[in-house]
Amino acid sequence: MYYIWFDESDKEGEFYSNFYGGVLIKSSDLEKVLQMMNSLVLELGIEEEIKWQKVNAFVYEKYVKVVDFIFELLKNDLMKIRIFFRNNQYEPIGLTHEHKKHKFQLLYYQFIKHAFGLEYSNDTGRNLYIKLLIDDIPLKGEDKDVFKNFLFGLNFDEKFKRAKIKLRKEDICEVDSSRHIPLQFMDLILGAICFRLNDKHKLKDPETGKRGRRTIMKEKLYKHINEKIRELRPNFNIGVSTATPNPEDRWRYPYSHWSFRPYSSFKDTSLSKKQKNSPT
Repeated sequence: MYYIWFDESDKEGEFYSNFYGGVLIKSSDLEKVLQMMNSLVLELGIEEEIKWQKVNAFVYEKYVKVVDFIFELLKNDLMKIRIFFRNNQYEPIGLTHEHKKHKFQLLYYQFIKHAFGLEYSNDTGRNLYIKLLIDDIPLKGEDKDVFKNFLFGLNFDEKFKRAKIKLRKEDICEVDSSRHIPLQFMDLILGAICFRLNDKHKLKDPETGKRGRRTIMKEKLYKHINEKIRELRPNFNIGVSTATPNPEDRWRYPYSHWSFRPYSSFKDTSLSKKQKNSPT
């Protein structure tokens, strides 16, 4: 079985929106990895939930060690992380009212279906089950049930069927990140990518005209995360999809980005950073 935790960040950003993050751990590694994660947190004396929004001068060094640990897990194939986002320049064409209403569900479905390359992960010839652990689903009542039924439809995807990837209804779970440490670790990476892509490192206090200390510490931590990603992917470009020369790379890579572009879309260059930051 694969345990896959999911979370989201900015729904609407100045340059990029609809940020989703996923972290996958195989059941054969789960107990060992969770024990290592918990041991690190105890060793560092971190008592509160680990979150990107909590980055400051007091926790910076501890969070650097958490980031280093995350990338050791990735290097040793004990965990995989995927980051998904949408470039605001690419405006979808022909969206119906239903498409807009269910954007959250539709994007999540695409992320889960494609980001990890699950159809290339099972060469055993036996059924392989996935367990989805989604943080704080922003839907209620019937809408939440519809969303779970929508995800259950992955079982009928031809590629999933051929690869014998299975998803049971009881394995589509809503969870609380404060009780799931893989989500907390992944939040540092997701938050950092969102922070940088939407130029939050440039934010200044309107009274002083200077950047705040927390903004400076966040940029510093982002740069460290970027360095660690480049150890895995030397030509890493934060704002584009990670190149996968072979389809199987979507599964093999320990870390990758997916800059989602609607199938039918037009590019509005007035929404680019270059245009928005231009004096004209």
